[in-house]
Amino acid sequence: DRFFFKKKTAYEMKKGEVTKVLNSLAAVAAKEVKKGKFVIPGVCMIKTRLKPATKAGKREMFGKVCVVKAKPAKTVVKAFPVAALKKSV
Repeated sequence: DRFFFKKKTAYEMKKGEVTKVLNSLAAVAAKEVKKGKFVIPGVCMIKTRLKPATKAGKREMFGKVCVVKAKPAKTVVKAFPVAALKKSV
């Protein structure tokens, strides 16, 4: 709610209008990130990466042998802040 309030006062928009703008941004980001990369200028870059499937078997973790189940391949989504944003913090 604080984020909405700050945006509302900065641009003199109603809370409902700000919500619609952010929801449309989220919809566009969801559609574009499926292609691989989406950048919100001055804020962050959102990337997707295909994590390969893992086989079942035994693995040594922390000195102990563990039985590990097979896992399917999956798409991982990560957001990286823009360099200017990193420097400002």
